[in-house]
Amino acid sequence: MVTNDRQPTPADIRRRRVLIYLYSAKNIAGSALALVGLVLFFTGIIGSFIWPFVVVGLYGVGALVAPGPSSYDLTSTSFDPNDVRQALTRQMNAIRGKVPPEIEAKVQSINDTILGILPHYGEFPAGSPDLFVVGRTATDYLPRALQSYINLPRAYATTHPVAGSKTSQQVLSEQLDLLGSKMNDVADAVHKKDSDALLANGRFLEEKFGKSQLSLPASS
Repeated sequence: MVTNDRQPTPADIRRRRVLIYLYSAKNIAGSALALVGLVLFFTGIIGSFIWPFVVVGLYGVGALVAPGPSSYDLTSTSFDPNDVRQALTRQMNAIRGKVPPEIEAKVQSINDTILGILPHYGEFPAGSPDLFVVGRTATDYLPRALQSYINLPRAYATTHPVAGSKTSQQVLSEQLDLLGSKMNDVADAVHKKDSDALLANGRFLEEKFGKSQLSLPASS
């Protein structure tokens, strides 16, 4: 399979910025008000000499009052179980209604996996890379990916390719799959330790008491 690893040129970056603005709420609001100015001109309410200034002015008003990209303080740099839980709660609240349902479902799955790992954080050795990744996923990697997506106009994120033939939504989905897979690996390792401990305890009990003493008495 041939992959396209070409770095974006300055022209590509400018084109992307233009497209992002064209799909933004500011351009949509400005264009809508500019159309009102054109209607006023064609209906004779404003004269032929001032209509260009009215149209431009109305566009500027619309672009000025329309909301810009949302910004959420979702990131943190240190690991602490409480910080992780709070970061997970904040990011779920921040994306609710702002991302497609399938994206929200993937984020929720990652959150649930991390919450299942947290009660075992004391079992990780000092300097554990797995524990580091869990903390950074909750407080940095995941929020940063989501923030970058939320900052894009929805139409641009779902229709315009940014990596070969992939849209921003598809890129985010793949990033979430990668984070989810890593969190599942850590969770599996944690639960395997619990399973191994349970089996070891069972063997200990059998050696200590014998199967016959652990068996339930037969009903008479």
